[in-house]
Amino acid sequence: MIQTIVLALIQSATEFLPVSSSAHLIIVPYLASWKDQGAAFDVAMHLGTLIAVIVYFRKDVINIISSAFLIFKKETILNSNIFLCLLVATIPALLFGFFIEVIFHADFRNVKILAIMLIVFGIILFLVDKLKPQNKNMKQITLKDALLIGLAQSLALIPGTSRSGISITMARFLGFNREDAARFSMLLSIPTILAAGAWTALKLFQTENIEVFNSQLFVGMIVATLGGMFAIWFLLAWLKKASFGIFAAYRIVLGGILLFLAL
Repeated sequence: MIQTIVLALIQSATEFLPVSSSAHLIIVPYLASWKDQGAAFDVAMHLGTLIAVIVYFRKDVINIISSAFLIFKKETILNSNIFLCLLVATIPALLFGFFIEVIFHADFRNVKILAIMLIVFGIILFLVDKLKPQNKNMKQITLKDALLIGLAQSLALIPGTSRSGISITMARFLGFNREDAARFSMLLSIPTILAAGAWTALKLFQTENIEVFNSQLFVGMIVATLGGMFAIWFLLAWLKKASFGIFAAYRIVLGGILLFLAL
């Protein structure tokens, strides 16, 4: 239960902060000598963080989904445009994920790769956030912007890159302000997490030894939901007065320590 709660808190916090949840879910069990948490745990945590972002942005989600029908009427309004942009941004990750796992069976779960990705994309996040202007908001997002953010998000299939980190970095590179870059990344996590969770669940139920959800995983899911909502609130509140610099620094320091230990 302690392992479940600790990993749920880590997953919920790092899913939305630009520090790589996959990296932390590899690092912590390794350092604590915990056994692999299993596919059922991954599904429960995905569900928890999915609930968190849907509940937190419930008004946005309802407006975006309801306005999706206006696309077929060729009516141009903000929410229908965001829906279309989220759809476009999700497609690259799905395609890359399919080819990497199903076609090439690639596995990037390596501490050295993880450490390098933490450092490299931490530096890029710092430089982009420091140097790029903040002259665009989410009302101005285009399909080209969405496609570029989606292509960038595909790199998060490599642990240590960070789904939120790389999508925020690209949004900042395109000139979006910090809050809207983070907000779009969080909204983009809904279809992305849904797809990842569904794929993991499908693989789980196709195995011979089917793990089932139990009270322990239910507790973990609740913790992930509450922790995820707090992480979203914290990041948006932080960005009202500060930059992504502290997260970039954390990535670089953590990556350096891991690289030192791996050598």
